[in-house]
Amino acid sequence: MKQLSDLIQFEEFDNLELLAKQIVEGFLIGLHRSPYHGFSVEFAEHRLYNKGESTKHIDWKLYARSDKLFVKQFEEETNLRAHIVIDTSSSMLFPYQQKHQTKLGFSVLCAAALVHLLRKQRDAVGLCTFSDKIDLLIPAKLSNTHAHLLYAHLGKLYNKEGIEKNRETKISDTLHKLAEALHKRSLVIVFSDFMGDETPKELLESLQHLRFNKHEVLLFSVRDIEFENEFNFVNRPSQFIDLETGENIKLNPSDIREIYSKKQKDFFNELELLCGQFAIDYAEADIRKEFHSVLQAYLLKRKKMK
Repeated sequence: MKQLSDLIQFEEFDNLELLAKQIVEGFLIGLHRSPYHGFSVEFAEHRLYNKGESTKHIDWKLYARSDKLFVKQFEEETNLRAHIVIDTSSSMLFPYQQKHQTKLGFSVLCAAALVHLLRKQRDAVGLCTFSDKIDLLIPAKLSNTHAHLLYAHLGKLYNKEGIEKNRETKISDTLHKLAEALHKRSLVIVFSDFMGDETPKELLESLQHLRFNKHEVLLFSVRDIEFENEFNFVNRPSQFIDLETGENIKLNPSDIREIYSKKQKDFFNELELLCGQFAIDYAEADIRKEFHSVLQAYLLKRKKMK
């Protein structure tokens, strides 16, 4: 699969919907050639006609070609309602100097691709963004107008409009409020670096709230593995600044690399273990890798829900 830079330069062509389509189509082509070809990747906007129901929405042109009765599907007949939830706190701007390789940028591109993929499957999609509170909550719908609205908001996020330093994270509060706001059973897809001050157990309580309300949950832990997990910075005295609090510290990375990496590993291992115990899907999303791992994790989740 081609890297994003090979597909298109976002600066030169400001069209997130087209970029999402290219990502998905490239992924599906690769999927047909991979060991995962058994996934359901054929999409249609019809379903088989059930004997006895109204013939009002039968597609007679399709009947003439196939000799089978199919009914056109409309929004109320969608297979699934999905809500994509994106952490927009300041820590998601890492690496801060690189405009289009941040955790936020990666999450937005993945979200845009998922919107395209979900809509191909006739699934309704909504969007939620949060930092220390819910900033945006758009209900799940299927219409083309709604899709354009989602891409417009995602495009603003991608260009960091309104996103600044010193925005802290309150993941648990957000997920508790979201659990109460979603009145219909949904698939909740979360993109976050989980860089708040909450413990895995505290995070689990809010995730359990979603599960208690009958929602399915898919978590993407979005990180720059090389720097944030392995702390692989150059061995020289450096100043590190917390993007959310503004606090800074001067140190040599080699002095704390081992203990820092262990704490990171322990935190995410515990979070993944707790998620597994309560039927919450957890996946690692490294911003230095391709998008296909995120789309593949979604397809795995989708297949389990059938």
